Amino acid sequence: MRTPFHRILLPVCLMLGACMPGPHSDMPSRAVAMVDSDLPPMRVFAAPQPQTFVTANSDLVRDVIDLTFELESGRSLPVLSRFEGPVTVRVTGNPPPTLNADLNRLLFRLRTEAGIDIRQTAEPGANITIEAVSRADIRSHLPQAACFVVPNISRLSEFRLARRSPRTDWARLTTREKMAIFVPHDASPQEVRDCLHEELAQSLGPLNDLYRLPQSIFNDDNVHAVLTGYDMMILRAIYAPEIQSGMTRAQVAARLPGVLARINPAGEGLAPRRDADTPRAWSDAMQTALGPGATPGARRAAGERALDIARVMRLDDHRLGFAHYVMGRLTLPLDPAAAVDHFRQADAIFDQRPEYAMHRALVSAQLAAYLLAQGNGADAVDMVSRNLPVVIRHENAALVATLNMLRAEGLDLSGRGVEAQAVRLDSLGWARYGFGAEGAIRAKMREVGALNPLNRRNGRI
Repeated sequence: MRTPFHRILLPVCLMLGACMPGPHSDMPSRAVAMVDSDLPPMRVFAAPQPQTFVTANSDLVRDVIDLTFELESGRSLPVLSRFEGPVTVRVTGNPPPTLNADLNRLLFRLRTEAGIDIRQTAEPGANITIEAVSRADIRSHLPQAACFVVPNISRLSEFRLARRSPRTDWARLTTREKMAIFVPHDASPQEVRDCLHEELAQSLGPLNDLYRLPQSIFNDDNVHAVLTGYDMMILRAIYAPEIQSGMTRAQVAARLPGVLARINPAGEGLAPRRDADTPRAWSDAMQTALGPGATPGARRAAGERALDIARVMRLDDHRLGFAHYVMGRLTLPLDPAAAVDHFRQADAIFDQRPEYAMHRALVSAQLAAYLLAQGNGADAVDMVSRNLPVVIRHENAALVATLNMLRAEGLDLSGRGVEAQAVRLDSLGWARYGFGAEGAIRAKMREVGALNPLNRRNGRI
C-alpha cells in the first residue's frame, strides 16, 4: 500500500512508489509493484541499521492497545492473540532466489530485537507457512492485494472455501497456532521482502494500521518498507512474559506499564505526545486519493478533502505533510507549479521532527527532479546526497536507485561526467533489487534521463 513529476518543470511523471492502499477489510494484506542481462550485479543491504526514537511509555501503551485490539476495518477484537511458545516458519511454493536470505535476516531481527523465539523449519507442521505463488493467483483471491496473511490455513488452495468461515475470523482467535502468508514469486525482490516484513509481523502481532504512527510499518502511508526499531519494540511488548493470549483490553492495559518500564526505560517519565486519532473521514479520503478505481478528478477532490480535514482537525504533524505530498503528486499533471508548492510545504513539515526523515526523503526525490528539470544540477545533487543515507538505513532500494539516477543526471549537468557514470552504474545495482524486471529498470532510467535539459537538447531522449 504505497505510492510515491510535467512540462515546463518536469517532462515526465516519476512514479516513486509501489503499493497503494486498498479497501479496508479484515484480511491483513499488502497492496500492490530476475534480471539476467548486462546490468551490474544486484546490490543488497548490509547489516540492518534500525533506528528507534525514544517514545513515551504512556504513548506506547496506547499504541500497543490500538494496534492489537482493532482490525484495519475498525472492527474491535475481544482479546489479544499471539503465539505461545516457540514459533516455526516454513517456505513452500516457488520462492524467488532472494526470499530465503531476506527471511533469514528478518527472523534474526525478530529474535534479537523483539525477543521472539522464532526459527525456520522444513517440517509440514510449521506454525507459519509462507507460500510463494504468482501475483495472478493472489489477485484472483484478493484483487487489491500484493500479499496477505490468513489464520488457520496453510495453502492458498484452502482460502476460497475458508475465507468466510469461523476458522479464518481474526475476532474468534484466542491463541495463534497456524498462519499462512501468501507472497508473489514473480514480483521484484524488494516487493517480496516488504511483504515478508509486513505480513510476518501481522501474523505474529498487530493487525491494525494507524496513520498517526510516523515511525512504523503499521501505517497505511507505506513510507517504511521494513520493520523499524519502533515496530520491534511493539512486538517485544506483545511477546513479553507478562502478556498472554486471551487477555482482554483492560488486562493488557494494566500490565503494559510494567512491561514497558522494563524494556523501554528511556520512555519512563517522558511527557506523552498524545497525537490525535486519525478521523475516519481523513483515512477514507486518502484511500480514494491513492487507491484504485477513482478518476483523476475524484482523486484530486479526495486529496483536497484530506488536506482540508488535516487543517481543520489540526493534524499538524506528518499527516498534514503527507496530505501535501499526495496533493503534489495528484496536481502535477495539471499544475506543476502548484505541485512543487505542495512538495515544499510537505518538506517543511517533515523537517520538524527526526521521526519524519524517511517521509522527507520521499519528498526530496520530487524536489530533486524539479531542480534537475530546471537545470539546477548542483542543488539537485546536494538534496539527494543529504537524503540518501536515510533511505539506505531504511532499506528502500527502489528509492536509493531513483535518487542515484537523479544524482547522476545532476552530476552530468554540473560537468562531472566521470562521477555521474559511477553513480549511474551503482544505481542499476540497487534497481535490480528494487524494481526487479529489466524493462522496469530501463524505463525508470529513461524517465529520469528525460528530466535533464542536456539530454533533451542533445536529442538523447
